[in-house]
Amino acid sequence: DSVREKAWKTYESLSAADGALAGNKKKKETWGVCIFIVAIDLDEVTFTFTELLKSINISVCTFFQFLKEVDVNMDTVSTKVDSTVSRLKKKYDVLFALYHKFERTCGLIYLEQPSSEISAELSSVLVLKNYWITFLLAKGKVLQVEDDLVISFQLLLCVLDYFIKLSPPAMLKEPYKSSVSAVTVNGSARTPRRGQNRSSRIAKQLDTDTKIIEILCKEHDCNLDEVKNVYFTSFIPFLNSAGIVASNGLPEVEVIFKQYDELYLKNKDIDARLFLNHDETLQPDVIACTQLERTPLKNNPDEEINIMLPQTPVRAAMSNIQQLIMILNSATDKPSDTLIMYFNNCTVNPKDSILKRVESFDHNFKKKFAEAVGQGWAEIGSQRYKLGVRLYYRVMESMLKSEEERLSVQNFSKLLNDNIFHTSLLACAVEVVMATYGRNASQSDSTSAETDLSFPWILNVFDLKAFDFYKVIESFIKAEPSLTREMIKHLERCEHRIMESLAWQSGSPLFDLIKQSKEREGQADQPEPTSTLNMPLQHNHTAADLYLSPVRSPKKKASGPPLSATSTPDVQPAVIPQTQKPQKSTSLSLFYKKVYLLAYRRLHTLFLQLLSEHPDLEPLIWTLFQHTLQNEYELMRDRHLDQIMMCSMYGICKVKNVDLRFKIIVSAYKELCNTNQETFKRVLIREEQYDSIIVFYNLVFMQKLKTNILQYASNRPPTLSPIPHIPRSPYQFSNSPRRVPAGNNIYISPLKSPYKFSDGFQSPTKMTPRSRILVSIGESFGTSEKFQKINQMLCNSECQLKRSAEVGAAAPKPLKRLRFDIEGQDEADGSKHLPQESKFQQKLAEMTSTRTRMQKQKLNDGNDTSASEEK
Repeated sequence: DSVREKAWKTYESLSAADGALAGNKKKKETWGVCIFIVAIDLDEVTFTFTELLKSINISVCTFFQFLKEVDVNMDTVSTKVDSTVSRLKKKYDVLFALYHKFERTCGLIYLEQPSSEISAELSSVLVLKNYWITFLLAKGKVLQVEDDLVISFQLLLCVLDYFIKLSPPAMLKEPYKSSVSAVTVNGSARTPRRGQNRSSRIAKQLDTDTKIIEILCKEHDCNLDEVKNVYFTSFIPFLNSAGIVASNGLPEVEVIFKQYDELYLKNKDIDARLFLNHDETLQPDVIACTQLERTPLKNNPDEEINIMLPQTPVRAAMSNIQQLIMILNSATDKPSDTLIMYFNNCTVNPKDSILKRVESFDHNFKKKFAEAVGQGWAEIGSQRYKLGVRLYYRVMESMLKSEEERLSVQNFSKLLNDNIFHTSLLACAVEVVMATYGRNASQSDSTSAETDLSFPWILNVFDLKAFDFYKVIESFIKAEPSLTREMIKHLERCEHRIMESLAWQSGSPLFDLIKQSKEREGQADQPEPTSTLNMPLQHNHTAADLYLSPVRSPKKKASGPPLSATSTPDVQPAVIPQTQKPQKSTSLSLFYKKVYLLAYRRLHTLFLQLLSEHPDLEPLIWTLFQHTLQNEYELMRDRHLDQIMMCSMYGICKVKNVDLRFKIIVSAYKELCNTNQETFKRVLIREEQYDSIIVFYNLVFMQKLKTNILQYASNRPPTLSPIPHIPRSPYQFSNSPRRVPAGNNIYISPLKSPYKFSDGFQSPTKMTPRSRILVSIGESFGTSEKFQKINQMLCNSECQLKRSAEVGAAAPKPLKRLRFDIEGQDEADGSKHLPQESKFQQKLAEMTSTRTRMQKQKLNDGNDTSASEEK
């Protein structure tokens, strides 16, 4: 009754806010959404999510989209409902991805129409149903983190391995048929003995025959040792607890069906059995379908080229993991000889403290991982931590080598004995591993990319402050060149989250640094003066600059490449004389510069959506925004950067009589990347009291900045803050083709490097001509024949060059570098073409040369603003 009563009030309020809802054909859907919202808020959910979808005849994806549409006011959908919806969406994304992977995999294992000797009870439909429900039951019982795609898939492989061995060989395709037949000859567990212990029997079976699980792991680029670990530590205990009894070679469907039904009714969420029926409530939107799998198509069916692997969520996750493991296979679990040498060169040898710290965090990480995922998964956590340790030592060595080359210094005692530096570096390495394994099933929705093990979970595990973790991110990225594009973007997002909110939490060392900076003469209220805003952000700060800060500012810029990953030597004085004023903090200065840059990018993006017709307002809003961050930074304590941004925008519009309601600002903000509804629905008002951003503006922001805001309406407005200089991010790669300067419609695309992991690392020599370079001069090629002609001409040219060199001919002159003038005519540098080159070969060679030169130029171009938008 209470749910019905409040749901009706919610329905009426929605109708009043938007009359179209009451008058349209979606009355039933709106009523269902209202019941869902209220039932969760009141903790009175007496129905499952699937039952609700069935009642209002709507799919999961449509329901989520409709819920977003009815949230017209900031208080319609609470943060509690948002959290529940996020969990449901994550679970659906994982189940959807896994089911389609499961269906395709079973198609590779089982014959569609097995021979007549197989009974009707063992049809492929029954097999599919049996396997899938067993997997759902296992996943629900042994996994606390149900949105973990990788662990769920490894568990699915265990289910497949177990049941393939119980299947009659006549049902199977090769190579599974031969493997099962071999096991049968040698004595199988397909007819279990009652007196034999199940655990020991299954363990012996897997120990003596790993052929099938090896085939499955190889087929899906999955780590064999990890899947074996899942099999023994989680899957076997599940079989024992579930009491599954084999009948005719397969467990009885009724038993597992009943057990899963109990689990589903208890969770009150999605009935994943309906995937077997391709139920309409579980079907994705058309757009979502196209995003799920992008398999490149051949131009010609007869064309024999190396097709890239389809990037389904599962395939992409497995590929990323394989790449990480390949990188770390050559690394060791202990410090290398090179690192030991650096340790020995220190005034105080840090080796013992480093090893003790690594061992201590091993136990702690294993414990925390098991608490989050399930006690049966502790060893899986330990395996991931060991990968992180390998990466930690690898990156540390890279940092020290670069620093030694730059400064010819080998004593890094102060840095290598800094506990916070090591903890941060280790945490960052483990975070890279966790993020690689924690890839989410949904890649199109950034809001559902987080799991229970996502950042900032790692900070709690290592008892690390977000501001301290931030200091190592940039140096870490520069020190590890093999990081994938996706992982660099992940670490950059971690950095953004720290700058926007995590570093501003109570207890953060950031506030102590700001307090110290205020004590400096002439800088009473300026953590970072406005005069530095329009200066380029130098990305040559190293880990030691930040962890050993404050430091004396160097008299001249450090030599070496700006993107080198280094750590400065011991430059911090042991004791600051009483007569000397406090030194400027490098870490605080760089932090504020990056915060200003992030803040302006966010503001600029939102401004273009809402106030593009009032360009004169942007510098005013930015000045108020920047003033607040610089002088009223206490407003950021336990709050979010975007909250100050939206309030600054609303305040200036209010005082300038521009009609822009908070509701409109929030609606536009929700469409930005990486936003969270809690940012505007739950804002700190005063101690332990939260409300909407409108309440925060009226009671806190406006009260604190009223005098300053009113100045913008006067004849003497405040001096405008300079717009921050926006450099090209050191973390981002070029995505789109770049036009040749003064060229005649000629573009150069970035080099892509797809590869199959079984072939090893990516290499241009292992790419196909199609994936390595695409050439279009005035027309679309379209067919493979033209590419083959290009290859043939290049090969002939190379052969002729090689032959001429072998017979002692004069060394050929280097190919000229092409320039394009306004008319598109070529200007040579004086060198001549080889006589055997055709006109087309000349063009191709020149374009390739220009392409290489421009890519190098772009990497070194620190003032490029083409990648200024936030990733």
